[in-house]
Amino acid sequence: MQLRSGEKQLLERDGAAAVYSATEAEFVVDPAVRGRGIGTGVLEEILDKSDPTVKIWAHGDHPAARALADSHGFAPVRRLLQLRAPVDPNSAVETPAVQTPADTFRPGVDDAAWLTLNSRAFAFHPEQGLVSKADLEELMREPWFHAEDFLVLRDGDALIGFCWLKVEEPVGEFYVVGVDPERQGVGLGRRLMRAGFARLASRGIRIAALYVESDNAAAVALYRSLGFSDHSLDIQYARA
Repeated sequence: MQLRSGEKQLLERDGAAAVYSATEAEFVVDPAVRGRGIGTGVLEEILDKSDPTVKIWAHGDHPAARALADSHGFAPVRRLLQLRAPVDPNSAVETPAVQTPADTFRPGVDDAAWLTLNSRAFAFHPEQGLVSKADLEELMREPWFHAEDFLVLRDGDALIGFCWLKVEEPVGEFYVVGVDPERQGVGLGRRLMRAGFARLASRGIRIAALYVESDNAAAVALYRSLGFSDHSLDIQYARA
């Protein structure tokens, strides 16, 4: 998960660590030291330094996290699933029915077209839909970025879908997958996912991962049909 709202700060305590900005935070407490008030201290320090509207991620749906959130007036507002699937070394891309096979992203050439497509495909999403040119350029400077792992579908000169992979061995993450809203419902998402599996297989990756909002029923159904199963659950809390 990436915090996208303002400058990030690191806060560490015995057995606990937090990353926070004015409006968003995430923190974890080592199970070995839970029940000692460490999480309460970290949360209250975050609240002292953050905006009243701060949203906080808890990694794992732990009863202690729920109790701590409730005691400070927070309630769940988002549930983010991490799913994982095995990668078949013999994965192959389905034969395309209409459009050309998946191509690769061209840095400096496809930037503007991808930003437009991404904002349309994720207009509903509180983070992904707001990715800017500066964000994209920063991501392309990351050590894990390879243009060959950024698959796109084109219809003529137009981008109509993409499957961006983030490979940090031994796991290959489907970092973000999107389809032009006007082209949804015709199987392009599945084709992109299969192309992603093929790319991961070609790199020797045997475990695929992805994050998806639990209430995105269509996406969750697609991923489960491709062999993904539950791995972990992150909860975002906010005050009413």
